Amino acid sequence: MNHTIIIAEAGVNHNGSIELAKQLVDKAVEAGVDYIKFQTFKAANLVTRSAQQADYQMRNIGSRDNSQYQMLKKLELSQKEHLELIGYCQQRGIHFFSTAFDSDSVEFLDSLHLGLWKIPSGEITNYPYIKQIAQKQGDVILSTGMSTAEDIQNAVDVLLRWGKTKDQITILHCNTEYPTPFEDVNLRAMQTIKERFGTQVGYSDHTRGIEVPIAAVALGATVIEKHFTLDRNMPGPDHKASLEPDELKAMVSAIRNIEKALGSSEKKVTDSERKNIAIARKSIVAATNIKKGEIFTEENITVKRPGTGISPMRWEEVLGTTAVRDFQEDELIEIP
Repeated sequence: MNHTIIIAEAGVNHNGSIELAKQLVDKAVEAGVDYIKFQTFKAANLVTRSAQQADYQMRNIGSRDNSQYQMLKKLELSQKEHLELIGYCQQRGIHFFSTAFDSDSVEFLDSLHLGLWKIPSGEITNYPYIKQIAQKQGDVILSTGMSTAEDIQNAVDVLLRWGKTKDQITILHCNTEYPTPFEDVNLRAMQTIKERFGTQVGYSDHTRGIEVPIAAVALGATVIEKHFTLDRNMPGPDHKASLEPDELKAMVSAIRNIEKALGSSEKKVTDSERKNIAIARKSIVAATNIKKGEIFTEENITVKRPGTGISPMRWEEVLGTTAVRDFQEDELIEIP
C-alpha cells in the first residue's frame, strides 16, 4: 500500500509564540500526520518596507496597518526557537520541516540537515533561490500556485540544471487564494503535471474542509499539504483558511482509508467478499416439478439463489438436455 506523506502546515499560525508552536506540534501528533511544517524567514529579507498585505491577509487580520513587513516581523521564529521546536518534535516523534523564504534562511535550514526542501508558490520564479536549494542535499517539494505550465517548466529546469534529479522532485498542484473557491481548484491539473513533467505529484490545499485533499489522494497525490490552526478565530493571516485539530485528524483518517481502498490495478475477488458469492449469485433451478427423462426448456427451469449449483452462464448448455432424475420445484438442476 502506498503511503501518502501528509504535511500539517502550521506555517505562521503560532502567531510568533513558541508555546503556541508547541501546541500545534501536539495537535499534529494527535492527528497522525507525517510532518509538521513551519516557515523560516527574516521579514527584512523577505519584503520591502512598503510592500502591502494581500487582500486575504488584510481581511483575516483586520488591522489598519496593511504593511506586510510589520505583519511578518511579528511572526518570525528565531534560530534558537527553531532548535527548540526541532527538539520538541523529536521528543514527540514527528518530523520537523520548514519553508525558507530567503537566502539566509536557506543556509540556516541547510545547517540543520532536515533532508527536505519546500519551494513555496511565491518563489517559483525566484531563480537564485531555486538554484541555491537545488545545490543543497535533500529532496524538493515544489508548490505551483499562481503558476502556468511554463512557470513550472522553468523552475524544474533550474532544479535539474543545478543538482536535482526528477526522482528528487515532487510537484504540488496548488491554488494561492485563502480560502480557495472550489471552482478554482482545477484538481485534474495535478494529473496533467504528472504526465508532462514525469515527477511525483501532490496537492497543497487552501480550500475550506477536507474533501479536496482526499480526492487528490484518490487521483494519485503522493504528498498532501494542509494548513491547520488551534482555532480559526485567532488573529493572523492564515487561520481562516486552516483546519482545526479535529478536522485535521478527520482528514488524516480519511486519507489513510482511501490509501487502503485504492488497492491494486487488478480486478479480483477479495477474501472479504468470497463468502458472499454463493449467497448473492444464482443457480439454474427447476421452475416446476420435472420428471426423469424430460427435456429442460425455458418453461421448466429458471434462475434463483443460492449460487451453489450450475451457473446461469451455462443456460444455453442446459437447455435441450434430459433430466437425469426427478427434480422438485426450486431444486438445483444437475446435468451429466
